[in-house]
Amino acid sequence: MNKPHLTIVVPTFKEAANVPILLEQVHSALKGYPFDVLVIDDNSPDGTADIVRRFSEQFHANVIVRTDKRGLASAVVDGFNAAKGKLIGVMDADLQHPPEVMSRLVATVNQTAADIVIASRYVPGGSVGNWSFIRKLISRGAVFLAHLLLPSTRGIKDPMSGCFLFRREVISGVGLSPVGYKILLEVICLGRSTKTVEVPYVFENRRAGTTKLSMITQTDYLRHLVSLMRRTGELRRMLKFIGVGLSGSVVNLSLIALLREAVGFNYLLAGAIAFEISVIWNFMLNDRFTFSDRKRDGSKFISRLWRFNTTSLGGFIIYVCLLAALTELIGLHYILSAAVGIIAAFGWNFFINSTWTWK
Repeated sequence: MNKPHLTIVVPTFKEAANVPILLEQVHSALKGYPFDVLVIDDNSPDGTADIVRRFSEQFHANVIVRTDKRGLASAVVDGFNAAKGKLIGVMDADLQHPPEVMSRLVATVNQTAADIVIASRYVPGGSVGNWSFIRKLISRGAVFLAHLLLPSTRGIKDPMSGCFLFRREVISGVGLSPVGYKILLEVICLGRSTKTVEVPYVFENRRAGTTKLSMITQTDYLRHLVSLMRRTGELRRMLKFIGVGLSGSVVNLSLIALLREAVGFNYLLAGAIAFEISVIWNFMLNDRFTFSDRKRDGSKFISRLWRFNTTSLGGFIIYVCLLAALTELIGLHYILSAAVGIIAAFGWNFFINSTWTWK
C-alpha cells in the first residue's frame, strides 16, 4: 500500500534555537515515512531560514522566506498553498507540540480514514501540562466560545489546537482567511470534512525564545470568531435569534404590564403568563426563520415546541429569580427587572436551543 506523502507546515519567526531540534526529532519520528517539512519564515533576523537551509537535505526540509508579510495565520495559509503532500500537517517550531505526536497523527489518518486528525489536549490522555489557572481558564473559555458560536466545532474537544493533520482535499478550492493563531478553526468550519479524530498529547513548555501570545492575540481570536460566523452564516442566524428575542421581549413586557395594570394580577403571576406566551411567540418565529435549515429529520412541530419549552425552563428560572430579586431586594421597577432577566436568559436559550432543539 502506497503511503500518501506528508508535508508539515511550520511557521517561524526568530526560532533559530528550536528549529534544529525540531527537524531532527520530526525526522526521527517519521523515519521510513515519505514527508517533507516546509518552514514559512517571516524574515527572522536570527538566521532561522539559514539554519533550515543548512539541514535541508539531511532532514527533508525546505524554507520560504516572506519579506512582504507577517503573521502566523497567513504564513500557514501560504504553506498550505505551497505544500506538495497529499497530507498536510501543521505544528509550531517551539517544541510545545512534541514532534513524535506527528507520527501518531499520520498513523491515525491512515488507519481510520479520517479527513482531519487533531493533536488534542482535552481528550483522555491529553494535558495542557503545567499551565497556570488563568491560562487554563482562558483556553477553556475560548473553546466554549467556539462551541457556542460555531456549531461545526461542537463535537471536537480541542478545536483550538495548533497541531493537526488533514487530507489536501479538505481545503481544495476553499478560501481561507484566518485571523491570529487558530488556523484549525478555518479548516473545521470551512473545509470539506466528514470525519474528525482527536489524538491525545501533552502540551510541552517552550524550549527557547519567547512566547508570541499577547492581548492582541486574544483580540484577534474574537475577530476570527466573528469572521467565521459571518462566512458560515452563523452571524446572520444569531442576529435573527436576537431579533426574534427582541420581538418576544416586546410581547413579554406588554403582556406583563397589561396583566398587572389592567387586570390586577400579582406581578410574578403576570410575569409567568407573559413569559410563556413570549416563549411560544419566539418558538414560532425561530422555527420558521432562524433555524429553518436545521430541523431534525422526522422531527415534528410539537416535539420541537416541547424541546423549546423545556430549554426555556432554565431561562425562565433565571428570569423569575432576577425579576423577584431585583424588584424586592433592590427596589427596581418590575419592568426594568423583567428586562434584565430577559437579557440574562438569552445566552442560555441560544446555546441550548441551537444544540438541542434545532441541532
